[in-house]
Amino acid sequence: MSMKLGIMQPYFLPYIGYFSLIKHVDKYILFDTVQYMRHGWIERNRVLKQNEGWQYIQVPLSKHGQKDLIKDVNINNATDWKAKILAQIQHYKKKAPFYFGTVKLLNEIFDNEYEDIVSLNHASLEKVCQHLGINTTIEVFSKMNLDIEPANAPDEWALNICKAIDGTTEYWNPTGGMSFFDRSKYENNNIKINFQQVNLSPYNQNRNEFEPGLSILDVLMFNSPEEINTMLNDYTLL
Repeated sequence: MSMKLGIMQPYFLPYIGYFSLIKHVDKYILFDTVQYMRHGWIERNRVLKQNEGWQYIQVPLSKHGQKDLIKDVNINNATDWKAKILAQIQHYKKKAPFYFGTVKLLNEIFDNEYEDIVSLNHASLEKVCQHLGINTTIEVFSKMNLDIEPANAPDEWALNICKAIDGTTEYWNPTGGMSFFDRSKYENNNIKINFQQVNLSPYNQNRNEFEPGLSILDVLMFNSPEEINTMLNDYTLL
């Protein structure tokens, strides 16, 4: 049995390239036992602003220590962040053909209560994948009880997880990590490493200037699941 594995930190409604990686592996692991870094993509992403440019949508977090791991970061549910996000995307109604379906999807995610950011991101990813017909298993690393070897270098976390999961023959990673991965470490353990470069084609956002790399919410607003799957399949392996 051969298995392709993808491992990434749990991002909040990420851009389409993240979903392309999920679609083309057999198992996807949300790596949540590393330090939470501020100003990343764990609790926020970008959507269009009403007239031009983009804005952040964000999940407020409870106070936490600088060295806290992603898995220990909680959501500040004292604020009505769900309503705020829904209000921030309301302007899409005038221009986006799939507005109502996308809001319905978001409301299905928001129907549940979430204490921590990983649970929200896990549920969101699964719900979007279900909508797009992606059947990849998505697991949270901290809940897998995997016994892995200690990592002595940044590129060994993924390698040691691959080694701990029976049947893993390939590891897929975005091209951003190419510079610090030593391919030979993987090859020596009979694991093929692939770097996936997703070709992000512009789509019609019904405005003068295209804003690339926005949250999957933006892609869902303007494209059918069939069109999105065509985008997800447009990639090169390096």
